[in-house]
Formats: sequence, structure tokens, C-alpha cells
Amino acid sequence: MKEKVIAVLPAYNAALTLARTIQAIPAGSVDEIILVDDASTDDTVTIARQLRLTVYEHHANKGYGANQKTCYRLALEKGAAFIVMVHPDYQYDSRLIPAALDILRLGVCDVVLGNRVRSRKECLASGMPLYKYLANRFLTGLENICLGQNLGEFHSGFRAYRRAVLQTVPFEKNHDGFVFDTQMLVQAVHFGFTIGDIPMPVRYFPQASSIGFTPSVRYGLQTLGCLLVYFLHRARIVRGNLFTSKKNC
Repeated sequence: MKEKVIAVLPAYNAALTLARTIQAIPAGSVDEIILVDDASTDDTVTIARQLRLTVYEHHANKGYGANQKTCYRLALEKGAAFIVMVHPDYQYDSRLIPAALDILRLGVCDVVLGNRVRSRKECLASGMPLYKYLANRFLTGLENICLGQNLGEFHSGFRAYRRAVLQTVPFEKNHDGFVFDTQMLVQAVHFGFTIGDIPMPVRYFPQASSIGFTPSVRYGLQTLGCLLVYFLHRARIVRGNLFTSKKNC
């Protein structure tokens, strides 16, 4: 029996880029596409329905992390064996979905990220702001050291998961903001799941969503705080509620 693949798109004001993101998904690579709209003020929902996506709407803006919680909950309820999360802003290359799925199906990894940081020259030439590049390099290096990993970047908006990961990691307890992504990876490491990445072109252009300088600083500080909580939990100094398996709840 074929294992079900669901792509989830956490969307907010993605009307200008949604169609291109969907068109880039290789035919037959996913069985269903779910878009969760976080109270967009543009035509994201209308376009999503025209594209025949499964649409779920938040009637109030809940935040990036809260959007993903809804995405993953719906995908699990629909019986997905593999879940691929792609930002609908066309910054990440949907053509690589089959490559990520092959790695999951082979059992090589439980989580696969898209790695945009293949070289400094490429990142900066593609429009990634210098401060974001430097912050990405610093935080990724620190996260690799603290978590015992060797990933090209921890801050990707392209992620593929085996069902078991989302069934185990208590993602509902995570933050509703951007640090949700960091918490997911720290939790995956804690529960012994294997994380890998695949090279992905970097795209920065006016219509692609991107958080500003102040939110970026806040995100960086929250990431450091997440690593501290992980260290304190591993050292048994403080018990972190983010590291209690859903199966034990």
C-alpha cells in the first residue's frame, strides 16, 4: 500500500507567490497539499482554492509557529506517512520534494532540511542580507556544536518529516512564533531522530517573505534561549516540558 505524502504550506499574505510555489511541485510527488492561512489580508485563500488546495483558515493571526501546529495536526489526522513543509513564498525550491522524500523512504534520515547556504558568494549574490547571513552562520555553528550535528543550516523553511517524528515531538507545546522551527529541531535531536539536509538554491526577492532586523534579533535570542533550555534539561538541572514525548503524556 502506498504511503501517503502531504505537503503543508503555512501561509500569510502569499497571494503573489503561491501559484509559482505550487507549480514547482513535481506532479505525483505528493498526494495532497494543505494550506493553512493565518488571517491573510490579501487573496491567498481565494488563489489557494482556485488551485484546488485543501484550505484551512485561522480567523485571527496566531503566528508562524501556531500556523505550523495546525499544518502538522491536520496532516497527521489525514494519515500522512511523510509530511513536507514548504513556505509558499517561492523562496524554497519545491522541485526538491522528491529528493527529500527519497531520503526519508530509504530510512537514511527522519528529518530532511533544505540547505540554502551552499557558499557565501551564492548567498550574498542571491540577495540574502549580510546580517542574516552572518547570523545564520553563527547560530548554525553554535547549534551544530551544542546538538552534535553537522547541518549546513538550521534555519530553513523547507522541511520533510517522517510521521513518527511528529507523533513523538510535543510540537503543540512550542512557541507560536518563529522560534518554533528551532524548537522542533532541538526536540528531534533530543528524541534521537536523525536529521540531514539537501542543497537548495537561495532566492531573495521583494515578494518573498522575510522578517526584519528587530524580529531577527528577537529570533536569534530565542534560539540561544532554546539551546540553554536543552542544555539545562540534558544536565538534569531543570526539566523542560518541551522534551516530554507525546507518547508519554
